[in-house]
Amino acid sequence: MDFKEKVVELILSKVDLPKEQVMGLIERPKNPKLGDYAFPCFVLAKSLHKNPVEIAAEVSEGLASPEFAKITAVGPYVNFAIDHQQLITDTLKTVLEKQQTYGEQQLGQGNVPIDMSSPNIAKPMSMGHLRSTVIGNSIAKIMKKVGYNPIKINYLGDYGTQFGKLIAAYKRWGSEEDVKKDPIMNLFHYYVRFHEEAEKDPALDDEGREWFKKLEDGDPEAVKLWQWFREVSLADFNRIYKELGVTFDSYNGEAFFNDKMQPVIDELKEKGLLHESRGAQVVDMGEGENPAIIVKSDGTSIYLTRDLAAAEWRMKEYGFVKMLYVVGGEQAQHFVELKTVLKKMGYDWADEIHHIPFGLITQGGKKLSTRKGNVVFLDQVLKDAVSLAKEQIQAKNPNLEDQDQVAHDVGVGAVIFHDLKNDRLDNFDFDLEEVVRFEGDTGPYVQYTNARAQSILRKAKAMGKEVGTARSLDDDWAFAVAKDLADFPDTIKKASEKFEPSIIAKYALNLAKKFNKYYANVKILTDDDQISERLALVEATSIVLTNALGLLGVNAPKEM
Repeated sequence: MDFKEKVVELILSKVDLPKEQVMGLIERPKNPKLGDYAFPCFVLAKSLHKNPVEIAAEVSEGLASPEFAKITAVGPYVNFAIDHQQLITDTLKTVLEKQQTYGEQQLGQGNVPIDMSSPNIAKPMSMGHLRSTVIGNSIAKIMKKVGYNPIKINYLGDYGTQFGKLIAAYKRWGSEEDVKKDPIMNLFHYYVRFHEEAEKDPALDDEGREWFKKLEDGDPEAVKLWQWFREVSLADFNRIYKELGVTFDSYNGEAFFNDKMQPVIDELKEKGLLHESRGAQVVDMGEGENPAIIVKSDGTSIYLTRDLAAAEWRMKEYGFVKMLYVVGGEQAQHFVELKTVLKKMGYDWADEIHHIPFGLITQGGKKLSTRKGNVVFLDQVLKDAVSLAKEQIQAKNPNLEDQDQVAHDVGVGAVIFHDLKNDRLDNFDFDLEEVVRFEGDTGPYVQYTNARAQSILRKAKAMGKEVGTARSLDDDWAFAVAKDLADFPDTIKKASEKFEPSIIAKYALNLAKKFNKYYANVKILTDDDQISERLALVEATSIVLTNALGLLGVNAPKEM
């Protein structure tokens, strides 16, 4: 039973507003004693020329439905109090029937390419890459849950002037032997050294540009070095993606589109959109706006050129209904230019391109920077997180089987959950010890709650007790849990519409807290005629917590 949907249906029987607007206005009263849902009548005051308090009284008059114990006007709100027993019974029945498919909806269909992660080759993956990777992965899972077919694209940074600089650095200071010993770290050190030296000797930058031009022109030595750097980088990236449990459908990076840019440039010329400005080829963005550069004055391409080619190719290849770019907020202007140029080219599908921006991870309040060498390597963070998780598991449950696997699920899951519980646009500071704590607003807290539920079910089975149907549970603690369980499908819907995994993470934390209050106040394993009903609540909670964590890309161990 979708109680919110029923509230909307009742309100629409009394007011003349679009359904979507009413759905968006429904609130949860801060004081649960007032009810479970509320409709604010302020929106009707102007059209009806009445006080919202009067309108609430009129709307509530005569409203009744068996799902609600009472429907009353309280000030300017129409409040709906659910029949506790019916909500508990209906919700638990639905969750237990649907299991892991609970929350699935058909909100749309079709391919949704998600451009995500996209590290630069020849640089180790840092904490700075975590956000795009885990946000993109979670959005893919959420979009699949609501009917779409996500296509995860790792648009590798494997082209551009930086690779000319890296080749120049390798030619000056590198050796094949060193790179073979520790490919990524040595290439990274060459890159950092290049920038340090270039600050003293600007001629180095010219050398880097020359090598990039050679790469673009197909110089055999430049191409061979570039291919080698790409190969060793991908091997290292895939090791870390395996740790995170993230896979991709495509690794077509910037270089893949190198031979697809000229047709786009030709198309822009044919459509009369390209003109020269200060030696560069540009597209006008409109009055008062800087033009979008397509070809630089030295004849080289830029990110926008490749992204235009990539967007056109992806539309031909996937026929997408939406395309998402999970890229930091500082790139907002780039995506404005991308969409504007595509629209000028006559491609209305550009309206379905969405930039999914996110804030920064800082450490000690400072931004992380690869170029300056102020970087925190992701693989080391994951190793440290797993070690911290294992220490706590050994202290709490020294006889636990599969300690290493559980420590991995908890440690890595803690890092992912911490990222995703923050609103996507927020910056946040990273403190590993806080992140891997078993108490507080953490991933391990949610995982531990699920493991607690599983432990109760195992003990019940040992007592010979089975999960039953909740026909008579109506205490406030059970109701609070069941009400959250009933909200799961709507939570997924909101997360999909806003491309916001934090909505799921916060939901999981709230459900875990409600269940732990239930556990603290109700003797679940008391052998009476309601034990099977209480076990139904426990199992339904575990199903939904596992499901919610899964949408974030976090595993849910059954024992901790």
